[in-house]
Formats: sequence, structure tokens, C-alpha cells
Amino acid sequence: MSSFSYKQSVPSEWVDYNGHMNDAEYNRAFSLATDAFIDWIGLDEKGREQYQYTMFTLETHTCYLKEMHEGKAFEVSARVLDFDAKRIHLFLEMHNAEGEVAATLEEMMMGIDQNEGRPAPFPEEVAANVKAEYDKTSDQEPPKQVGRTIGIRRK
Repeated sequence: MSSFSYKQSVPSEWVDYNGHMNDAEYNRAFSLATDAFIDWIGLDEKGREQYQYTMFTLETHTCYLKEMHEGKAFEVSARVLDFDAKRIHLFLEMHNAEGEVAATLEEMMMGIDQNEGRPAPFPEEVAANVKAEYDKTSDQEPPKQVGRTIGIRRK
């Protein structure tokens, strides 16, 4: 399994009155990348049908670091920070054409049995793919945006 990557350019309809990509559209881009990552680990349309299994997003946290402008290419990479039998703690980085991190998204996802409509352990093949993704970066330091809370710092 090579490394996951999602590539796109900023469409004009994603640009707001400030002249750069609207905050909601960063999240759309991350959502599209998350869908591609879910496909990557074996839960594409065929896998979802075969296993009667899907993924739900439980929580996200987005950091906006650099402006993205119309027509500019970007690439999203994904890193499995942690996982258990039915959850994935995923971290996505959006890189601009210069390779700078433009935004990050931290998210918690839950695997769902489509017949029961309830959380359920990953199918075996999917679990193996999630573990393989985790193993690629498990020895690295967590990105500085991981686990952040929102608040006004007081002195």
C-alpha cells in the first residue's frame, strides 16, 4: 500500500468575498479527502456493499494556517494517529503547491454496521489496512495541531 493522497484545485465557487477559499470549503475539501481515505482503506462503494459497513464522522477540529486562492492546487495527506476495533483518530494536512501546510483537520470516525445502524468492529481487511496506515507513522511525533482546545489565553 503506497501513501494516501487526495489532490484538487480550488474551484471559483469556493472563493469568498475575502478573495480566498471560504472556511466551509476547507472543510468540504477535507470531507472529500476523508471520503477518499475511507475508499483507500477498503470501504469504497464495493466494500460498503460487500461488508454492509460504513464510517461516520463524530468530531472534527480545523486549523486554518494559510490562505488558498482560486485555481491553486492542493494535496491532502492523511495520518492515522490512533485506532481501535471500530474508531479511527485521523489527522489530515492540506498542502499548497509550494508544499506548505495550509490547513489541518483532526477527526474521530466510527465504523457503523449498516444493517443494525450501530457502531461495529471494522471488517477484517479494513482493520488490517487501518493498522498498516497507523504503522507507517506511529513512531513519529504528533503534529502540533493535535488535541488543541479553543480558548482565549489569559496571562
